[in-house]
Amino acid sequence: MYERKILLGFIRAHILHHATRDRDGIYGVGMIKELQRHGYDISPGTLYPILHEMKKNNLLKTKKKTIAGKQRIFYTSTEKGKETLDHLLDFIKELSEEVISYEHS
Repeated sequence: MYERKILLGFIRAHILHHATRDRDGIYGVGMIKELQRHGYDISPGTLYPILHEMKKNNLLKTKKKTIAGKQRIFYTSTEKGKETLDHLLDFIKELSEEVISYEHS
């Protein structure tokens, strides 16, 4: 489904947003729940390869933390990730304004 390919781009932007804005970073299960809150239905089998790809491309970095006796991997933005998000925000804003104004005209 082509819609899924488009949504995966938005999911990547959403991940970058939270990895940049959330002080402690994000972790997989927490990000799945956050995405579900916005209507995205994403499985761990889809999310974790995206996180690994973003790390490989130097958009995210990881840090292990032990919480309630369980070790979790937290993802935060690198400088490149922050710059990429800033760049994307301009495109997202412009495109969303155009699409929304077209829909309401």
